[in-house]
Amino acid sequence: MAKKPTVEDARLILELYSLKREPEMRKARQWWLTTFWPNSAEEYLKVAMSMGTEENNWLRQVLSYWGIAGSFVSNGVLSEKLFFTPSFSGELFFIFAKVRPFLKELREKAKNPDMFLSVEKVIMSSKMGREQFAKVEQRVQALRPK
Repeated sequence: MAKKPTVEDARLILELYSLKREPEMRKARQWWLTTFWPNSAEEYLKVAMSMGTEENNWLRQVLSYWGIAGSFVSNGVLSEKLFFTPSFSGELFFIFAKVRPFLKELREKAKNPDMFLSVEKVIMSSKMGREQFAKVEQRVQALRPK
């Protein structure tokens, strides 16, 4: 998966960053980071099954974004080193850490073994990703509302 960063990688990171700044994406990311704190598969699925709601749209928008961006790394299109820079992908780790405690149950209840799979693969198949995730996961669990 690792490759030396190129100028094209830098351009792609800047393009991905620009997409994160789109107004609706900003709202979606803000909701994921500050408001949405599911504590169970049921809480997550309640939003996931509320088709047409703003929260459902935000849930899918952010997950799609990170799934696509991660697939660039998994498929060798984008440098792992640039992608896993905390200033770019810290949010990815934060979001995954929110659902990881109940991910197995979530996949079972949703009858979708691929749920979060591209995100999980890009993080866990990389030493750099695993190391960064371990740091973020501890912080997220400490921040999780009781």
